[in-house]
Amino acid sequence: MRDDLIHDPKGGMPRLREIMRRLRDPQTGCPWDIEQTFASIAPYTIEEAYEVADAIEREAWGELKGELGDLLFQSVFHAQMAEDAGLFNFDDVANAIADKMVARHPHVFGDESRDKSAEQQTRDWETVKAAERAAKDEKGVLDGVALGLPALTRAVKLQNRAARVGFDWPQTDQVLDKVAEEMAELREATDPAHRAEEFGDLLFVMANLARHLDIDPEDALRAANLKFTRRFGAVEAALAEQGRHPKDSTLEEMDALWDAAKRTEKASG
Repeated sequence: MRDDLIHDPKGGMPRLREIMRRLRDPQTGCPWDIEQTFASIAPYTIEEAYEVADAIEREAWGELKGELGDLLFQSVFHAQMAEDAGLFNFDDVANAIADKMVARHPHVFGDESRDKSAEQQTRDWETVKAAERAAKDEKGVLDGVALGLPALTRAVKLQNRAARVGFDWPQTDQVLDKVAEEMAELREATDPAHRAEEFGDLLFVMANLARHLDIDPEDALRAANLKFTRRFGAVEAALAEQGRHPKDSTLEEMDALWDAAKRTEKASG
C-alpha cells in the first residue's frame, strides 16, 4: 500500500493512478468503483467533457482546472478497467496518442517543411487519417465516424466525409431549398413516427446548412441556449419585481417582457 503517495499533494499523475488502482482493488477498494464497466462509466465521461466545454464557454478559468481534472480521471478510470481486464494500461494509452501525434505532424517532428498553408496542412492531415482508417480496414467513406458523438456533430462529420468524394451541394442556396423542402414534408407528416423521421431529416439538413455557412451547429445551439436562459431569467426577474411567478402570468405578458429583455440586450450592445 503506497499511502505516502496517496497523501502527497504534489504526487501528480502517479498519485492519481495509484488512487484509481486502490479504488478498484477487489479486496479493499470502493464497491461502487469495483462494479463499474466501460459502458456504465461512458456517460460520465461524456458529461465531464461537456462540463469542460461549459467552463470554457463561460470563461470560468477558476473552474477549468477542476473540470479538466474530472475529465482526466475518466481516462484514468477507463485505463484501469482495461488493465484489470488484461487489455492495456495507462502507459499504452499515453504512448498510443503520442505515436499518433508524432505521425500526424511530420512537419514538426519529422523532416517535412513547416512552410505550408493551413489548407495544405489540412489536406495532409486528411491523408494521414485516411491511411490510419485503411490500416483499421475501414473501407467505406463513412466508416469510423463515432456513433457516440453528439448527433449534430456526427451529422457534420458524416457530411464532410461525403463531401470529400463529391457528394455535396455546390451552392448554399441549394441547401436552403432543401431546408424548405424538408419543412414542407414535416408539415405534411401526420403520424408520430413519420413526424419524427421528417424532423430528423430537417435537423440533418440544418447541420449541412451550418457546414456550408462555416458555423459549428453545436456552438450555435449552445449560444442559443444561453441566450434563451438569459432572456427567460430577465422575464422571471421582471415578474418577481411584481411579486409574481411565470406560472401566474399569461403568455402575452411573458412575451412582452421577453421583447423588452431583447430590446435591452440589443441597446446595451
